[in-house]
Amino acid sequence: MKKTNFRLIVQSLFLAFVLAAVFIFREHAEAWCPFGGVETIYTYAKTGKMVCSLAVSNIYILISVLLLTLLLRRVFCGYACPIGAISTLLRKGAAKIGIKQIHVTGKVDRVLRLLKYVVLAVILYVTWTHSELYFRTADPCYALISRHGEDITFFAYIVLGLIILVSLFIMMPFCRWFCPLAAVMNPISRFGFSKIKRDTDVCIDCGKCSKICPMEIDVANVKTVNDASCMSCGDCIEGCPVKDKGALKLNFIRTIPRPRIVAVIVMIALFAGAVLAVNFFDIPSYIHVHDDPQGHGELETLEMNVTGVNCNGSAMLFVFFLERDDIYELPGYFKVEAWPHPDTARVKIHYDTEKADETMIYEAVTEAYYDPIDERWRVSPFQIEGYDPLMLE
Repeated sequence: MKKTNFRLIVQSLFLAFVLAAVFIFREHAEAWCPFGGVETIYTYAKTGKMVCSLAVSNIYILISVLLLTLLLRRVFCGYACPIGAISTLLRKGAAKIGIKQIHVTGKVDRVLRLLKYVVLAVILYVTWTHSELYFRTADPCYALISRHGEDITFFAYIVLGLIILVSLFIMMPFCRWFCPLAAVMNPISRFGFSKIKRDTDVCIDCGKCSKICPMEIDVANVKTVNDASCMSCGDCIEGCPVKDKGALKLNFIRTIPRPRIVAVIVMIALFAGAVLAVNFFDIPSYIHVHDDPQGHGELETLEMNVTGVNCNGSAMLFVFFLERDDIYELPGYFKVEAWPHPDTARVKIHYDTEKADETMIYEAVTEAYYDPIDERWRVSPFQIEGYDPLMLE
């Protein structure tokens, strides 16, 4: 394996893993998008409810990515991001068939780099105001990792197609200029502990490091790369004609040997930490408090697996059925905790055993309800695993 191909291989493996998880194993990949953590963290802190379709795993993976950024700058963009992988692979492929790269540098590049902060501000304002992922309809990453249902529009595919087209001529255009997650990482990356350092006594001033940098950073004219967009990808180091003499090094307190391998190991370790956190600290992504349990009888918690609770909105409908006022009215319940999921969601209901029992809860969830406000019957969309109302007789 040539060292110059190492990053491309890692990117391809990460991309293949994501696509296999979505299209072969039918996993809910959106729950592991780090930008989902950015979109939902304010709403969750304020209300105890996630933005629709997101989960606590989004926050955990966001934390791991931000820690990774603090350690190795925007290495996530250079190795793990599916959009970054597609863009890099396309540009490399285009170069092999003779398509020349368009280099966008100087003032034009600096102005374009500001656009990602505008994109971030608009997305967060709308998302935090309405608690809905309105920009999912134009999200190129969601067009890639979604299950391609009704919640995605043709416009998202158009945006993804434009990124693919431009990537044939410009290296990583979305990552450099438009990505809102990059706007979140940049302030942390600027103070990242690792830095590319250039030894001016060894450097032969060929300028190849600047030409090869995917982010168009002028490495050849600085002693230390402090640019926030640096991905610590190591392309400049590997492409240096005098790399064996140490003209360029990745430093973290001291020089890091085999920087690309170290970067991937650290990245995988932090991602594994996020997965472990979900399993060992799996807090609910939807919390609704109905009443104060103090002064009531013995409390019990009923945990069940429910289909139909696939996002924040359907979790609210679930609560609506619990708070009905007909013959299936449920007295004495205090709190609902839910882990919405496109397939089967886990739900916990805390209730007073002197006023309610499991059967009453099952009936409240699954029986049709007449809505006097809308003057219509609402058929329950929820099914409880292991419960069949016909078996009660």
